[in-house]
Amino acid sequence: MKSMLLAAILFFIANVTLAQGIKLLMFEQDGCYWCEIWDHEIAAIYPKTLEGDVAPLQRIDIHSKLSTDIILKSSPQFTPTFIVVSNNKEVGRIEGYPGEDFFWGLIDKILLQIPEYSQKKGVL
Repeated sequence: MKSMLLAAILFFIANVTLAQGIKLLMFEQDGCYWCEIWDHEIAAIYPKTLEGDVAPLQRIDIHSKLSTDIILKSSPQFTPTFIVVSNNKEVGRIEGYPGEDFFWGLIDKILLQIPEYSQKKGVL
């Protein structure tokens, strides 16, 4: 019984640790019209979704200096730019906000490259 409990606790800790390494970075700036549209259509629901659970949102001003720990393929040039990082390395990005319907499909396609998301979604 104790070994089953210990295994469950270790499994939980491993999943929390892995999930903490996955984030959705949203590069934005004051006055960004499309950022405001995203806020209106997505911001409130995102944390309540599987996507938001696996890749919590972290907002970053596009003009601020990014941590050198995060490795991006290139610097974001437009707002909003959404970049999924796993273990501080870019997995994929969405430049601009294509609207609610397209956003969910594009973020899903990026997150499917990450095993933790695929497992939680039931896709292997």
